[in-house]
Amino acid sequence: MKMIIISGLSGSGKSIALNLLEDLQYYCIDNLPAAMLSALADQLLSSTNLEHENIAVGIDARNTPADLADFSNILKDLKSRQLDIEIFFLEADNPTLIKRFSETRRRHPLSSDEVPLSEAIIQERSLLEPIASEADLHLDTSRTNIHQLRELIQSRVNSGDRTRLSLLFESFGFKQGIPVDADFVFDVRCIPNPHWEPRLRRLTGCDPAVAEFLEQHDDAIKMFEDIRNFLEPWIPRFEADNRSYMTIAVGCTGGQHRSVYMVEKLAAWFKQQRPGILHRHRELL
Repeated sequence: MKMIIISGLSGSGKSIALNLLEDLQYYCIDNLPAAMLSALADQLLSSTNLEHENIAVGIDARNTPADLADFSNILKDLKSRQLDIEIFFLEADNPTLIKRFSETRRRHPLSSDEVPLSEAIIQERSLLEPIASEADLHLDTSRTNIHQLRELIQSRVNSGDRTRLSLLFESFGFKQGIPVDADFVFDVRCIPNPHWEPRLRRLTGCDPAVAEFLEQHDDAIKMFEDIRNFLEPWIPRFEADNRSYMTIAVGCTGGQHRSVYMVEKLAAWFKQQRPGILHRHRELL
């Protein structure tokens, strides 16, 4: 039996994640007290009439501070049972969370007349840090809409093989900030920029004309080879350390040409070497 624990900041998309997993035939429980996880596992494992082989549980800041602080011990006890456990932690930057709460007019669970929204978000980050530190997968939803988040989680769940590493290559633009969920970040702003070619400006790194332009430059070819040669020996080492997910982020100025080209090329290369390869272009979504 597999159990996915969904946690993260209020407004980051936890309900969306749970709804998707329910669509994928997971039995979902939201806002379960963390201290009850082991009892739930025992109940499920002892049952002979289960309709679902997989379960997803939402754990958030509505738990008691004591249970959240003790999450590491709760998780150790949970892992002693015959369960395949993964933890997904969703987050977003503070301005995005404030905007979402303002747009929906919902109240943050930790805010009050004495605690403003901005302070409540800071408190929540601190309270959930014990869970965040144990997470197998971090997802930054700051620049992700509902449909994109559902697609991203579904691709991760469907590609998830606990014996193999699910590897996501993601392009981004430094103008919009570095993805906080990236395990490795590579900067390709030093290679020639197709933006300054009028015929290429409106295209992206997915277009053959942009790839052809970049591959005329030795720096672009050398950058790809160096990133590939760095990752090839280290990915198996992370996999051997029981990592289930890894995100490799590649950035250029706007996230349209160079980083997109590099992610396309890296994903194509590693797909020939191993399963579980995904790619995503943050600024093109």
